[in-house]
Amino acid sequence: MGLYDITVKDAKAADVSLSEYAGKVLLIVNTATACGFTPQYTGLQDLYDRYRGKGFEILDFPCNQFANEAPGTNEEIHSFCTGRFGVTFRQFDKIEVNGERESPLYTWLKSQKGGVLGANIKWNFTKFLVNRRGEVIARFAPTTAPSAIEKHIAKLLEE
Repeated sequence: MGLYDITVKDAKAADVSLSEYAGKVLLIVNTATACGFTPQYTGLQDLYDRYRGKGFEILDFPCNQFANEAPGTNEEIHSFCTGRFGVTFRQFDKIEVNGERESPLYTWLKSQKGGVLGANIKWNFTKFLVNRRGEVIARFAPTTAPSAIEKHIAKLLEE
């Protein structure tokens, strides 16, 4: 199984095949609206504004598994993100990234890049960078600012 074989739910609970993103560079992020890292939405939106026209997409998966930091509904989360941070990249249904109910997407991502953090996601705003062939190139810790990932995104977009 590969990335493009996975189906997820969008923020309105409709199925979305990740094959829709074939040929794009992706940054997949588990997010939260009440987290110390929530201001990273600004940096994520900056990256999206800069590179979306070149084949770059951000896939935002709200996650409430860590200290109840994404307690709202999908609609409340979307309203917060668009109103406070001007987010225009795609937001998906709230998911779990660890445990018995974890999303198959995150099971797959973690199998590709367990990273120095270990297999489990440790907190919100863990980021996975995926090349145009659907391969996970890197995993970034929540503390990694989106701006620090820019050079990696730019390089992948040139390939």
